[in-house]
Amino acid sequence: MQLNLNKPICFFDLETTGINISKDRIVEISILKVHPNGKEDTYTKKVNPTIPIPPEVTKVHGISDADVADAPTFKEISKEVHNLIKDSDLGGFNSNRFDIPLLAEELLRSEIDFDMKNTQSIDVQTIFHKMEQRTLSAAYKFYCDKNLDDAHSAEADTKATYEVLKAQLERYEDLENDTKFLAEFSSRKKFADFAGFLIFNKEGEECFSFGKHKGKRVVDIMEQEPGYFGWLLNADFPLYTKKVLTAIKLRQFNNKLD
Repeated sequence: MQLNLNKPICFFDLETTGINISKDRIVEISILKVHPNGKEDTYTKKVNPTIPIPPEVTKVHGISDADVADAPTFKEISKEVHNLIKDSDLGGFNSNRFDIPLLAEELLRSEIDFDMKNTQSIDVQTIFHKMEQRTLSAAYKFYCDKNLDDAHSAEADTKATYEVLKAQLERYEDLENDTKFLAEFSSRKKFADFAGFLIFNKEGEECFSFGKHKGKRVVDIMEQEPGYFGWLLNADFPLYTKKVLTAIKLRQFNNKLD
């Protein structure tokens, strides 16, 4: 099976100092660039993150401070990374939620204007989750090791759902046995930025997802409280979030001129 490509696609993976998109850094990057003719180019580099790699993270990917002490910083390789991917679509596993956002931060931090406007992104994990069975019957078998014989009868499905949730709480230590936590954990929203600080409402308008203006339209707050925009740009938010906010501000300004 060969991919039907209109342009190259770069599958990539990052090893990092942690999972905080705005604060953590890349310690290794690997890119597999697949061309429309099937030709493949591989690029792999260790990276000095310029911050310590926590021991618990080293246990996951096996890369220690000593391993990257003499490696180039990301800024030093940022141009060659960007040159490799700038004409390509992107692909990865959980890449839409983690690898692409973190790569964007590193590139913007290196003063390279990374943008996804003309780039398609394929997240193989999402395809996996959508294609493999995610029915209540499958969950009941997986978590409770029971067959849901009366599937699609309301009473059986209701009881099975309750049993599955209790089994999930027993299986996963990270899940808190708290209704508010579980409600937030299980919610899905469409983000306007990578990190989830900006979401789209039902009308497709950007809204804040946090703080005192949670749920309010970004354009309204910028109009009513101009100083808030300046605070956001100077606060500890991901660079890509700031980039999106700046684009909204510019769009708002241009609309006033029209």
